[in-house]
Amino acid sequence: MKKIIIILLGMGLLFSSTVDANIKNLKRFFKKVKTFQAQFIQVVEDEGMNRLQESSGTMWIERPGRFRWNYDAPLKQQIVSDGKKLWVYDIELEQVVVRKMRGSLGQTPAILLAGRGALSRNFVLKKLDNEGKLQWVKMIPKNKDGGYQDIRIGFENGKLRSLLMVDGFGRRTRITLYKTRENKPIKGSVFKFKIPPKVDVIGQ
Repeated sequence: MKKIIIILLGMGLLFSSTVDANIKNLKRFFKKVKTFQAQFIQVVEDEGMNRLQESSGTMWIERPGRFRWNYDAPLKQQIVSDGKKLWVYDIELEQVVVRKMRGSLGQTPAILLAGRGALSRNFVLKKLDNEGKLQWVKMIPKNKDGGYQDIRIGFENGKLRSLLMVDGFGRRTRITLYKTRENKPIKGSVFKFKIPPKVDVIGQ
């Protein structure tokens, strides 16, 4: 009987350490990673997991609040923030939307990853089972007005590799990151946006 109890306790400790490791990966990313660069593939699915859209591009982040996401295919778009203003440039539509940064995108991937990471204040963190090499953490937003009901972040060997975000209609946005670089210098010009001539400007 004692042997069984010891084995069960050992399994519990192992499970607990795995959970702790997953959440530690998340906290390390928000506390220790000041700059982040990656290429990405983004897939949007409906509630039945039917693929609605697939896009790809490159992203840069510098905390707090500065980011750039360049979508290269199939529709070219640039989303840029210098920490104060946000520009969303649809290249084919020749249109730029300009907004103040605060509250402009809710909990989108760009805002989430570039934020200060006040995790305990903004999210309830829960462990998820690992999938292959990925260690998953579930982030449940305390503010239900952010647009997403369920946010999951996956790490491989402590490095950010995947995001899965589910909105209130059941639509899923999955982002896979590769060629990632942490804490490498990024030129300040990356986070500046100059409105091109002869485009429609909406907002401020």
